[in-house]
Amino acid sequence: MRKDALQNRERLLQAARQLFADRGLDVSLEEIARTAGVSIGTLYNRFPTRDTLVEAVFADRVATVAELAEQALATADAWEGFVAFLTGVCELQAADLGYNDLAARTTATDGDRGHALMREILNRAQRSGDLRPDITLADMAFVIWAMAATIRATHKVAPGAWRRHLALTLDGLRTAAAQPLPTPPIPTAQIRAAMREC
Repeated sequence: MRKDALQNRERLLQAARQLFADRGLDVSLEEIARTAGVSIGTLYNRFPTRDTLVEAVFADRVATVAELAEQALATADAWEGFVAFLTGVCELQAADLGYNDLAARTTATDGDRGHALMREILNRAQRSGDLRPDITLADMAFVIWAMAATIRATHKVAPGAWRRHLALTLDGLRTAAAQPLPTPPIPTAQIRAAMREC
C-alpha cells in the first residue's frame, strides 16, 4: 500500500475504534469516514464491508480474549481460572461498547480457537467439581449476552454494576448452588438465530 493509503487506513481504524468504543457498533460508516477525514469511497476501498472494518478494529480484542483463555488454563485452580476469564472478558466489554456489542452478537460455539479454549476452561472447572456439571458451552453464550445487556444499560449511570451481576451469576454456576434446570440447553443453531434478532 502507498503511504497515503496506509495513513487513510489508520485514520479510519482510529475513528472507528473511538466511535465504536463510545457508542457501539451501530455508528454509521459515513460518520466514521467523516471523523477520519476521508470519503466514504475511501472507507469502502479499505474495508469493503462493515464486517471487515469491525474485524480489523477488534482484532486486538479477540487476541486478548485468547490470551485470557490461555492464562485461565494455566491457573492452577480451575475455578479461579474460570472466574478470571469471565471477569477479564467482561472488563473488555465494559471498557468498549463496540466490543460489548460484538461479544453479544457472537458466540463461543463457532468452531474456532476461542471455542476450543472456552470448552477446555469449562471442562476443567467441571472436572474440579466447582462448576455445575450441566452447564454447556452454549449456556455461556447467554452469560455473555446477559452481561452485555447489563453493561449497555448501566455504563453511564453505574459503570461497575456489571461486577455485581457477574458475582450473582458466578454463584449460580457453582456446583454447591446447583438445582435441576427446567429445560435442556438451547442448540447452537437456535442460539445463532436468537443473537441475530438482538
